[in-house]
Formats: sequence, C-alpha cells, structure tokens
Amino acid sequence: MHDWNAYRQQLFGRIGEIGKLSPDTVKGYQTLSGAGKKADLLGEKTRELISLAVAVTVRCDGCITVHTKAAADAGASREEIAEALGVAIAVNAGAAMVYSARTLDAFAEVTAE
Repeated sequence: MHDWNAYRQQLFGRIGEIGKLSPDTVKGYQTLSGAGKKADLLGEKTRELISLAVAVTVRCDGCITVHTKAAADAGASREEIAEALGVAIAVNAGAAMVYSARTLDAFAEVTAE
C-alpha cells in the first residue's frame, strides 16, 4: 500500500525545488489552480470531487494525493468520493468504447483495398 501522506509531503518538496528553479512556472500553475476558487460557483467540495475524477482519468498519483486530502478537508465523504470515481470509470470506459469504434473504422479502411 502506498503511503499517500509521505508521498504528498515529498511531492511538495520537489515542487518547491521546481519553484526555485522556475518560479514563473509554479506561479502560473497556482494561478490556474486558483481560478475556480475566485468565482466559487461550484464550491470547494465539488471542485475537489471533479479534480479526483480527472486525476484518475489522467493517472496522476500526485493529483490523487493532493486532491484526496483537499476533498476530505472540504467535507467530502468516502461515498461522495466513490461516486466521483464512478464517473471517472464510466468516462474512461466510454472513451475506450469510442476508440474501439475508431479502431474498427481504421481496420475497415486498411483492409478495403
């Protein structure tokens, strides 16, 4: 099992190093990351649940550890997180279905000679 708390702390340390080497990169990321908070139309918990679904979809362990903690801090329950993950699973399955159809199209084209 992964030690997510230790990993999150290590990640923050590494990102701190990147911030020293390329401060504008980290500053730009922070601006993007904080943009939704300004309008706050969805609320923190919903933003974090969406972030978790996206984190799973893009397979980002760093995103998973950061946004799991943030979702918990925003009051998300285990059941709400599971529902958000169910959306990620469905979207990924849907994407596999779409790309499967594209593959059959490609096969039909390459064998049409």
